[in-house]
Amino acid sequence: MPLSRSGHRSSRGDETGGRTADRFGAAAVVFSPWCRTGSACPVISIVQIPGATLLLMDSKRVVSFLYEEIAMHYVAPLKDMLFDIQHLAGLDDLVRLDGFDDAGIATAEAVLAECARFNEEVIAPLNAIGDRQPAVLENGNVKTTPGFREAFRQYAEAGWLGVQHPVEFDGQGLPRVIGAACSEIVNAANLSFALCSLLTDGAIAALMTVGSDAMQQSYLRKLISGQWTGTMNLTEPQAGSDLALVRTRAERQADGTYKLFGTKIFITYGDHDLTENIVHLILARVPGAPEGVKGISMFLVPKVMVLADGSLGERNDIHATSLEHKLGIKASPTTVLQYGDNGGATGYLIGEENRGLEYMFQMMNSARFAVGVQGVAIAERAYQQALSYARERVQSRPVDGSSAESVPIIRHPDVRRMLMEMRARIEGCRAMVLVAAAANDLAERHSDVAFGQSKHDFYEFLLPLIKGYCTEMSLSVASTGIQVHGGMGFIEETGAAQYYRDARILPIYEGTTAIQANDLVGRKTIRDGGATARAIAAQIEATEAALARSGSAAARSVGAELGRGRQAFLDVVDYVVRNGAESPNDVYAGSVTYLTLAGELVAGWQLARGLVVAEEHLDRSPDKAFLKGKIATAQFFAEHVLSQATAHRSRILNGAGSVLAIPPELL
Repeated sequence: MPLSRSGHRSSRGDETGGRTADRFGAAAVVFSPWCRTGSACPVISIVQIPGATLLLMDSKRVVSFLYEEIAMHYVAPLKDMLFDIQHLAGLDDLVRLDGFDDAGIATAEAVLAECARFNEEVIAPLNAIGDRQPAVLENGNVKTTPGFREAFRQYAEAGWLGVQHPVEFDGQGLPRVIGAACSEIVNAANLSFALCSLLTDGAIAALMTVGSDAMQQSYLRKLISGQWTGTMNLTEPQAGSDLALVRTRAERQADGTYKLFGTKIFITYGDHDLTENIVHLILARVPGAPEGVKGISMFLVPKVMVLADGSLGERNDIHATSLEHKLGIKASPTTVLQYGDNGGATGYLIGEENRGLEYMFQMMNSARFAVGVQGVAIAERAYQQALSYARERVQSRPVDGSSAESVPIIRHPDVRRMLMEMRARIEGCRAMVLVAAAANDLAERHSDVAFGQSKHDFYEFLLPLIKGYCTEMSLSVASTGIQVHGGMGFIEETGAAQYYRDARILPIYEGTTAIQANDLVGRKTIRDGGATARAIAAQIEATEAALARSGSAAARSVGAELGRGRQAFLDVVDYVVRNGAESPNDVYAGSVTYLTLAGELVAGWQLARGLVVAEEHLDRSPDKAFLKGKIATAQFFAEHVLSQATAHRSRILNGAGSVLAIPPELL
């Protein structure tokens, strides 16, 4: 099959999935964008539109106007993923770790290729369908989008839920870096579908860390196999980000169980028809618990009771009362759950009482990383559609006079700029995610305790960047994707708007961008006096030295911007550490800008590392075009994105006064 950018494969003959002209003659008919299906509309232009399906009653009436193929079509960027995994994440170092000896590049290639095939063929076609036919609540039970149940069974039976989970619980035991790449693929194929496994992974992470042996034996295999799924139940009507306000109560029973009573909202896949059971991990208070977050405990509450022999018994006292009607991720059932209307829902304490918030972060950190992966995924999907449209949409003569006829809009400089910015931001964030995943693998398995701790600190520092910066990036990229489409991007039938609507939740759930920025300031910078941040800056400086040794024009340009970005970052770290205790309002007023600066620096750094690798391999590589693309992308990011670092620095160091100048009551 032919390869396009980043190894995209297409069974349709080219990257766009087939030209409309091949199916409808020289061109396709386009009607006024304000016309609606079934209304009489004048023909306003004749253009080629990629993947459009047009069924016409006559030349002035639209019967159906659907961009089905382009909206459904997704091809995983395997080449870019494998480049990052091998050369930036350091897969060769991971295969030396206990349990990973068979997880080399050949394994990564085989796993990702099959993951791509399955998701491109089975999961991606359901994405637009789910947006139009979301989950529904009928007679107290949630029915998912048509096709989801069958697809989930195939997904689970193929083992995709267990890629990175332990072999002892029937997982595949592969490195997290391979699991992260697989996660990007399924999330890009269908974000709403993928959310079910994201929350299940969070439940698995919590049970692996703090669950009792009995809980692990009873629940982990079922969760990892996809026979059951898991949820996180944190939010209540009065308790959003402030979990100190949680009111759900858990009453001790003589047999050691608890009865739970309360309402939880915004529960992703809180009820569905994909599996026979759902394992809810829920925060609640026991009688006499301390006030605030120190009095929160965590409980395991199954939808259907699990008997001693592992079989299922009676339905627990939990039911869905409604589904939220959302801007995006419409096929994901976001549920209001009621516990205890008929005597109390039976639950089991996880760990110790009043340590629930501590345990919750085991789930939350897993989920926050996964949401950052979602950001990369949805941005990639938006980029692919914008790129395909720009290659096909013919409009206007080129400004350089190279053609007397109108040309595809991809030949216009500003469209090229938009596409390059989309591509560069995506590739920088993808590299950040995969490098972080590999660091987590090293932290958990390396025999050198000090080395493992350094990798843990590195991963923890990157976590708010992955959740905060990568999701904000996805929103920007999805918006730019609409802009590339022009007026047609504003029309739902093109599918471009769905990516923006789906992306809008990513900087919100599992901790808003501001919460990630507060974490970056408080826990990740002030707490250790900036030590981890400065250690990362030292690694960046080493990359600058490698760029200087290269001597190419691209390397010099990237090295200069990387150096300026690193210095701006260090200036901000010093400011945060110096003023965090005495002037917290001033420091936190710039926290999101600090997160942006750090995110752009780390993304640019990874692209710079990729440039060094690409130049080293260029002469002997059979795929020079791909490597030249890596070099050009790194240079673009440095000159157009990383170059803003000094402006970010100025805003943080000098801008707090204007942020706080107007009293709240006058805003």
